[in-house]
Amino acid sequence: MRAWIVYTCMKNTIHPSLHASTVVCAACGTTFETRSTAGDLTVDTCSSCHPAFTGVERPAASGSRVERFERRRALAAA
Repeated sequence: MRAWIVYTCMKNTIHPSLHASTVVCAACGTTFETRSTAGDLTVDTCSSCHPAFTGVERPAASGSRVERFERRRALAAA
């Protein structure tokens, strides 16, 4: 009942209208439907491909900074 009271008490002229929109992930191509005021959306990463949600991490750079420096120094000397 409370939701009905809030819905009927809102001013119709100041709130943007919600409509169905499609969200497309640019990284993996996953699409899903949601409601938005902006229309169709394209996002960089979604919960299907973002490492924080999938648990898959990128491998760290190999070697320490000192090892990389030594490698570059050896190449420059050769």
